[in-house]
Formats: sequence, C-alpha cells, structure tokens
Amino acid sequence: MTALILIDTQIGLQETGFYGTERNNPQAEENCGRLLQFFREKQMPVFHVKHNSSNIDSPLHPSKMGNDFHPAVKPLINEPVFEKTVNCAFIGTDLEARLKALNITKLVIAGLTIEHCISTSVRMASNLGFNVLMISDATAAFDKVGYDGNTYPADVIFHAELANLKDEFATIMDTETLMEELDKSIE
Repeated sequence: MTALILIDTQIGLQETGFYGTERNNPQAEENCGRLLQFFREKQMPVFHVKHNSSNIDSPLHPSKMGNDFHPAVKPLINEPVFEKTVNCAFIGTDLEARLKALNITKLVIAGLTIEHCISTSVRMASNLGFNVLMISDATAAFDKVGYDGNTYPADVIFHAELANLKDEFATIMDTETLMEELDKSIE
C-alpha cells in the first residue's frame, strides 16, 4: 500500500530570513496541496508531520503563527498529525509503527525543506525499508552559506539534494508523473 507523507508544510517556511535569504520553488505548497487532494479523492492514506522548533527565533516555534500548517494542506480530523522537534519525521514519533501496522510499504514524500527534514526523512525511510518516491516539485530549498563563506543559491542546494537522494534513497518524480502512475496502478 502507498501513503502520502507531507512534512513541515508550514506557513513559516514561506518566509525568507531565518532559514536563508532566498527560497526556490514557490509553488511547492500548491503541489503538496494537489497531492493531498489526489490522495484524498483516491481514499489513500495521508500522514502529516509538523515541526515544532525549540528555537524561539524560528518561525516554526509553537508560539509563532508560522508554526501553523499552510492553508493548501490543512489536515482533516481523520488524518494523523505527527509533531517533531528534530529533522527526521521518524525520530520521537510513532510514524514508523503506524505505517507498518497498516502494511504500508511505499511512501510518497513531499514538503519542506529538501535540505533539512525532507532529505533526513527520505534517507531514514529508505533505511527502514520503505520504497520512497520523492516529489521534486513539491519541495523547496533555501540558499546556504558554506563553511568557506560562499553563498550557495537555493537552486544549487535543491538540485544537489535531489542528486544525492536519487536512486540510492528514493525515486524522484514530479507531481503530474506521480498522479499519472498512481492512476494507472489503481485502474
């Protein structure tokens, strides 16, 4: 069985400043919303993961409005929400146990950001034995300042992370391709 895992699709990750000065892929949340609608329509399992930063300055701190889910992906009452304080959706939550109890073997992972919680969670999911599909246009990256003091643009970070995850940890595809492939497998 296949499930959708939406990770950290929170309002605060639309802001620049705290996590980086620029962010790529402004349509990431919209594509997460398209995936969510598709999974709901097909009555396939959906799981939401929310980051509660322990850093009071973070827009994802529970005291800030940025901690709320993006309007495109608000969970329904029957959709499980897992709250975490670290980069990995599987650490400090019972997500793995819940997935395995439902005999879910394939995970579609989307959300924010690819260089933090998405990459960490994709790698862990793969290491735990799940077949992972990572949706490239339903995630985004911020620019980063390297150890050398150079600034690496968000697109460079984004594509480097996709290259690192490709094949070894996940199959990479876009929203349209995923929905077409799942439609074929359901028919």
